[in-house]
Amino acid sequence: MAGFQQNTQQKSAVRKLAQPIADIDAFSAIVQDIIMNNPFGCVSYRTPGVNHPPVEKVREMYTAKFVYIDTSGKRVGAGSEIYTSIDGFHAGIAAVMSHMANIAAHGGTVSRNTGADSYAVSLKCHDPGGELFFLNLARDRVTLSSYRDDAIRTRIENWTDGVAALK
Repeated sequence: MAGFQQNTQQKSAVRKLAQPIADIDAFSAIVQDIIMNNPFGCVSYRTPGVNHPPVEKVREMYTAKFVYIDTSGKRVGAGSEIYTSIDGFHAGIAAVMSHMANIAAHGGTVSRNTGADSYAVSLKCHDPGGELFFLNLARDRVTLSSYRDDAIRTRIENWTDGVAALK
């Protein structure tokens, strides 16, 4: 099993995945499971005037990739679009795929390059011991950062070991 390797610059650890997460739906399911089921045992907390949940999404970015192919099968263009929500990702893909003026400008047929898509979400978690740490999920890696207590890393490693897509 792939373990987390601690970086020396700051207390963070990265697990590079053997295979990228299959697609946006699988990625979203993992993120939603963390937020809804709180597998790390995080606790809610309060900052001046704001109540925070145990796990909260603080940033997300989804990139869709496209290629344009002419009638002889030659690549005549490529593009990528970045969205800040999954709904935007899906709506944006539909818009690019149906944008006739853009397709004509490329001189070819547009198709998705789903294998090159990328997804990233940053989650902020509040450990029962009082630490705030970040779990950053990307299509090809999981990064734990800003933690001091190695028990946090152990909990994250144990959880990822149990998620097939994160091995």
